[in-house]
Amino acid sequence: MRKTILSITLLALVGALAVPLSADACTGITLRSKDGTTVVARTIEWAGSNLNSQYVVVPRGYTQQSYTPDGGMNGMRFTARHGYVGFAVEQKEFIAEGLNETGLSAGLFYFPNSGEYQKYDPAEKNRSIADLQLVSFILGECGSVDEVKAKVNEVRITNVDPRASTVHWRFADTSGRQLVLEIVGGVPRFYENKLGVLTNSPGFEWHLTNLNNYVNLFPGGASEHLFGNIELAPLGGGSGFLGLPGDFTPPSRFVRAAFLQVTAPQRTTAFESILQCFHILNNFDIPIGAQFSEGEIPADIPSATQWTAATDMTHRILYYRTMYNSVIRSIDLHAIDFSKVQYRAKPLDVVKSQTIEIITVE
Repeated sequence: MRKTILSITLLALVGALAVPLSADACTGITLRSKDGTTVVARTIEWAGSNLNSQYVVVPRGYTQQSYTPDGGMNGMRFTARHGYVGFAVEQKEFIAEGLNETGLSAGLFYFPNSGEYQKYDPAEKNRSIADLQLVSFILGECGSVDEVKAKVNEVRITNVDPRASTVHWRFADTSGRQLVLEIVGGVPRFYENKLGVLTNSPGFEWHLTNLNNYVNLFPGGASEHLFGNIELAPLGGGSGFLGLPGDFTPPSRFVRAAFLQVTAPQRTTAFESILQCFHILNNFDIPIGAQFSEGEIPADIPSATQWTAATDMTHRILYYRTMYNSVIRSIDLHAIDFSKVQYRAKPLDVVKSQTIEIITVE
């Protein structure tokens, strides 16, 4: 009976994730501060419903088992060598972004109509892992991006339901190196992400090529010049970015993120870079009204951008804010004894309301 209930719940979830939505976006950026710290940050969007996101604390030695298309938790078993903290969506097992105690960061990004996993083989279920659980497996096993490459080649990555979209992944470590993993035609492909930007479909290399279409953009303002017998002048500051795409499609978000990231001034400390990441990602906050036709707007969420996270890998701190509360909160992994802490999953928002500071004027 328990397995039947679990299967129905799981199929309902992946069925929901299989429905095409107009806001199923993620935008990732990377900044490096003058003190040598690399920080990564990202948004996560879902316009259909509340993802009921949680933070999950996983101790060393904790064992999990993967879901499979068979309809239950009967896939690969994996035990965490490293403790980690992650942000999960819908179910505590499905960590979309996280950081482990060695400083490895891992996250998944929606990748519809572009990826293709290996076909699930029941005979290989003991080394098969669901795509939505790969972040958990990697954070528990690996301490560097080189270790990530080796571990991915030891497993078979599958989705729980063939109807659901594929995802791709971003992995980064304290050295500043960053990898993108995409599975196309059943073959895992790693890309060195020297730029540090990631969105959704099409593939990563396509987005890099597409940047060449914006070779004319530059920071600052355009100069006044004669146009025939009249003089043209900028109408305001920032005219060098005239033509920067502002819509919410993955190609446009990739271009916008790349230019805002690259032109951002380098901050002195990691914390200053973290705050700058949140400011940059303000440009990718997707209002619900922009994504749905009139009369179709979901009533239970205030934004398609359900949460934004930033990670200081060197100092082992995760920061986040949510669609309900824009106050930035943090989890310091140095303050957690992963040899003693108990596994736990708690809502990102205990109270779903915005904190307001009242200014008293006397």
